[in-house]
Amino acid sequence: MDRYAVLGNPVSHSLSPRIHRMFAEQTGEPISYVALEPPRDEFRPFVEALHEQGYAGMNVTLPFKQDAWALAEKRSKRAERAGAVNTLIRTKSGYRGDNTDGAGLLADLTRNLGVELAGSHILLLGAGGAARGALQPLLASDPASLHVANRTAAKAEALANDFSDLGAISGSGLDGPFPQRRYDIIINGTAASIQGEVPTLPDDILNDGGVCYDLMYASEGETAFVRWGRAQGASISSDGLGMLVEQAAESFYLWRDIRPGTRNVLKALRAEISG
Repeated sequence: MDRYAVLGNPVSHSLSPRIHRMFAEQTGEPISYVALEPPRDEFRPFVEALHEQGYAGMNVTLPFKQDAWALAEKRSKRAERAGAVNTLIRTKSGYRGDNTDGAGLLADLTRNLGVELAGSHILLLGAGGAARGALQPLLASDPASLHVANRTAAKAEALANDFSDLGAISGSGLDGPFPQRRYDIIINGTAASIQGEVPTLPDDILNDGGVCYDLMYASEGETAFVRWGRAQGASISSDGLGMLVEQAAESFYLWRDIRPGTRNVLKALRAEISG
């Protein structure tokens, strides 16, 4: 039985063990999957010890995605571009790194929620690791424009410059200036809504019938951003639970060369969270 784990600190709240156990039951793959909490300043020796113990791979969550990027012997193109690794795959001498977050986001938006990205005007809030991981797949979907708005304008502008070779992208502070008066899709890449807060945005910045999507999800109920989106009249206002399940399925595929179904897994988790 191959062993896998999710590494984070803290990590006790993680749904990843439950998700991967459901994938294993569904596919008949003989794996075990646990949550492990490395000390914050000992990620590398912790992972090296896991390699000696025979672990076949790991998912990596906060605050270790950059540590995993530095540790990986080899990185996929999408991991290089994201500047972060959330999936480690065993090699003879260590682990290679990949990033499945962007693929998970795209799968949830397009396949699960039926959102059309091509030709749309997208506003992405935040310029941290979560936002960075989303940019490549979003730009590959051929939107009309993508604008990054962040509390620190310089960080958003720098991020836009880093990805300018992939499409029409710009950056500013949360108070603008915004190239578009209204946006078809607003994606929250900040953690503010988990604390019950939503970045301050101009009134009517969401197009009628537009889409709001929060990369975060709440362990119970809805995030503040999902509630904000519904109050703005969004046709779809969703949290990132689907993204979590879809990125996990992509990791499972990288490890086992089998792509598990996600619909029933997401349905079960959504029922648990909604109570």
